[in-house]
Amino acid sequence: MHPATTKWYDRRDSVFIEFCVADSKDVKVNFDKTKCGFSCVGGTDNVRHEILIDLFEAIDENECKHRRTDRSVLFYLRKAQPGTPWPRLTKEKERLTWLKVDFNNWKDWADDSDEENYDQFPDLMHNMDGDDDMPEDEDSDDEKMPDLE
Repeated sequence: MHPATTKWYDRRDSVFIEFCVADSKDVKVNFDKTKCGFSCVGGTDNVRHEILIDLFEAIDENECKHRRTDRSVLFYLRKAQPGTPWPRLTKEKERLTWLKVDFNNWKDWADDSDEENYDQFPDLMHNMDGDDDMPEDEDSDDEKMPDLE
């Protein structure tokens, strides 16, 4: 058994975890107050992946959700104490080779002026299809660059 490559990011009320396993089958998830578990068979070699994560803080296991796509399995963990930042995903401080921070989705949410509504997670999950990850923010500052001479 191998741990899946895993990315995570923190939000004010929740934590998102993405287990990067293509073509996953036999997906099993488990949400507990201080732990979450994931297992599946996936990839071209049908390798068995299994991970049990001892979380940094408690979660509301009744409000947690997951969604399987063709590329990955995404977890939405609702924090038991919203507004508390998680400096890491796991309780242990050791570096895990399979766990990475998802810097593409990471935001410094200490600045309240850029607050977003993450109660729309069920809509995000419903709108996801097998070929897309979480929707990207459009940058209104993007303008066509002039041709170089």
